[in-house]
Amino acid sequence: MLFESDSLSKSNVFSTDSRPSASPPKISFVIPLKDEEATISQLVDGISENVQGIQHEIILVDDGSKDWSWSIIQDLAITKPGVVRGIRFRSNRGKAAALAVGFEAAQGEIIFTMDADLQDDPTEIPRFLAKLEEGYDLVSGWKQVRHDPWHKVLPSRIFNRMLSRVSKVKLHDHNCGFKCYRKSVAKSIRLFGELHRMVPALSGMQGFQVAEIPVKHHARRFGKSKYGIERFIRGFSDMLTIGFLRTYQERPSHFTNACALAFALIGLALATSAMFMGIANTEGLLLLSAALILVGMGGSIVILGLLSELMIRTNHIPHAKASVVETVSYPIQDASNAFPPANRFRNHSFAEQGHGMDSLELKSNLSKHADKHQHRETVEAGL
Repeated sequence: MLFESDSLSKSNVFSTDSRPSASPPKISFVIPLKDEEATISQLVDGISENVQGIQHEIILVDDGSKDWSWSIIQDLAITKPGVVRGIRFRSNRGKAAALAVGFEAAQGEIIFTMDADLQDDPTEIPRFLAKLEEGYDLVSGWKQVRHDPWHKVLPSRIFNRMLSRVSKVKLHDHNCGFKCYRKSVAKSIRLFGELHRMVPALSGMQGFQVAEIPVKHHARRFGKSKYGIERFIRGFSDMLTIGFLRTYQERPSHFTNACALAFALIGLALATSAMFMGIANTEGLLLLSAALILVGMGGSIVILGLLSELMIRTNHIPHAKASVVETVSYPIQDASNAFPPANRFRNHSFAEQGHGMDSLELKSNLSKHADKHQHRETVEAGL
């Protein structure tokens, strides 16, 4: 069974993290989001409804939202103590950075990732857990029926086929945000840049067992997509990176030395031709100059390879945490002493701002805490 052991690691990412004295969660949900004020509360409720009876935590990572998202996360941390935790970036750093920080903060044996736009259906959670029990380390969702425009679907299908061939991990939908990981997988993956699209490929390269299941995919009802055509350009670039890493991750000098040898051979051929033609004439002198340049480039590439070997033997220092400006979570026993932190949104009602009231239905339930001592956790950048 997935949850045989209750002896879990209790390491904290942030020194200010407050955790209830009860046993740590069995399942962690890491939800990166940006400007999703209309969906956060509904998503949190949907997740909790589908993991009833299993202790869980929901880590909401605000990737530089400009709307009321962080205010809602703070409210949820109070009304759902010990369940909802919030992490806020000072500015937009991208999905990979948000996932990296969320993975590091997660304490569950099993870790889910989902998008916050309600296109992922929480009712699929039990099916992910059942598939994981079959012995897999990572289960990825497959949006078999997608409710997206064709200009997103067609390039995505081409990209997935190419990535499956390059990475040797055969999936229909590498980039689906709905995934389920064993903790050992999530904690071992280094995410930066745009590599969140390559998680199954990176996991497969490390020897983890990867599977996928078809999942429901709902049409977007709120907000708009954060991605455009440029994400496919970046995706193809990352695919080349994965192809390189799959073969040369631990020995980059093998690649650079092969390139250097090719330059040296071409340079030697040009130099030989120059000698036969005579370096006294213009053609021979040009060939000899080109030969010397190529040999010099080969030497530079050898040095580059040696530097690469040195770099991969040093510890990777994650930079995502440097963007974290604030976190919020409340232990169960302290929740009654908390009230919503004042922020720039509290001076205006949602009606005045033109927002629907659904996202802050819980606001009225919090007014009774207004005279009580505030319990707020703030962590500055650079942790």
